[in-house]
Amino acid sequence: MAVLVNNMQDRLPASAGLLSLLENIGNYVLRMEGRHEDCEVSIILVDNSYIKELNYTYRGRDSATDVLAFNLQDGPDDIGEDLILGDVVISLEKAREQAENFGHTLKREVAFLAAHGILHLLGYDHETAEKETEMKEKQELVLKKYKL
Repeated sequence: MAVLVNNMQDRLPASAGLLSLLENIGNYVLRMEGRHEDCEVSIILVDNSYIKELNYTYRGRDSATDVLAFNLQDGPDDIGEDLILGDVVISLEKAREQAENFGHTLKREVAFLAAHGILHLLGYDHETAEKETEMKEKQELVLKKYKL
């Protein structure tokens, strides 16, 4: 499995350890969900201004958000020949703000957002209470696995 992590922002330090953790989390989620060994996901770290622009362009919302998932497949079971699932874009600035508000580490918040975004790429959502519970349980498994 290929989980490509790219830091495209320079407002906050993104250590090699954090980037490695995100790669490991991505691989863990894909394995946990039984995905093909050759599938690929990108995790991209950006700043608030970049994610705000994406949020406005693709969702019509003129504000920074924490994470956006861009699925490149028609559906969760429709993986094309190249097996590229899509991109997860995380605002490191928004993650820091949320970590401070929730009283936990930036590392934990970014890990949560990465798992959350990848689960969206795999077809999970939180549109109903039942679906939200299922998604939360999977996110918690990931956080426990990495002792976050």
